[in-house]
Amino acid sequence: MDIAVVILNFNGEQLLKEFLPSVLKYSSGADIYVADNGSTDGSVAILEKEFPQVVVIRFDVNHGFCKGYNEALKQISSTIFVLLNSDVKVTQDWLVPVARLFEERSDIDVVQPKILSYREPDKFEYAGAGGGLIDTLGYPYCRGRLFERIEYDRGQYDDEREIFWASGACMAIRSDAYHNAGGLDEDFFAHMEEIDLCWKIQRSGRKVFYTGYSVVYHLGAGTLGYGRPGKTYLNFRNNMAMLIKHWSSGELMLKLPVRVILDWIAALAFVLRGKPANSLAVLKAHVSVLASLGRIFRKRSDAQRSYPHYPRHNIYGGLILLKYYFKKE
Repeated sequence: MDIAVVILNFNGEQLLKEFLPSVLKYSSGADIYVADNGSTDGSVAILEKEFPQVVVIRFDVNHGFCKGYNEALKQISSTIFVLLNSDVKVTQDWLVPVARLFEERSDIDVVQPKILSYREPDKFEYAGAGGGLIDTLGYPYCRGRLFERIEYDRGQYDDEREIFWASGACMAIRSDAYHNAGGLDEDFFAHMEEIDLCWKIQRSGRKVFYTGYSVVYHLGAGTLGYGRPGKTYLNFRNNMAMLIKHWSSGELMLKLPVRVILDWIAALAFVLRGKPANSLAVLKAHVSVLASLGRIFRKRSDAQRSYPHYPRHNIYGGLILLKYYFKKE
């Protein structure tokens, strides 16, 4: 298939040196692009000198993850886009199962491979693992990763199945689906944007899939470390905005107050764990959502009018928090 592997880079000179060789070695037949988000290090020079076969798209400023990809993908005409983090090592024939799914199933618009940890190769990686899911209160989680609990890879997710969301660390998507859905929500800047996009695609009646027959290794936290206040802020803000966009009116009335209370409990938990900056980030996230309600509701109206299908079959009906804290599964 006509596949473009697109890596977004910002000051990732060392990551490009370490991870790009595997992409070039094992992505036979695909075009490789690096969209540089206004790097101030030696990234572009490294690309031009050591990786001349890579097509470089240059921006003067750091647009962030969402706008960076939106702007880059406007300049690429391939049938399939693969959004790949700069800190991902790919494996031999990793694109073959992905391309096969697109070829065999015309109803599939997004595919995610198995994502393992680059540091601990026998474990799943936090961002994506064995495919993304979501529960009835809008908490995202993964097969192989439930909040901070990460499983070892024992082959338990060596399958192919429908999922709710694919990780932005490695997401293959039909280009027409990407553009028709309006791309990534640029107000998100980074984090949760891939879930929002997959939700919108499912609202159009299309499917998001996972294949365990394609394997990549993700370093993780390469741009914004796990547990940092900035990441906490983006995750809580973007998750709340996403739920307002996609939940039905009845769900908003019943579920949103519960989520707000649970977020406040999470903020208190951060304080008790000695992370007051993360607690403040949660409160700032809620203030930001309140300040942007008008804009969020306009996007909600557009999404629900343009994409009326609601993928209820693919949402876990229980509370993943209860499973995490009490069942210890």
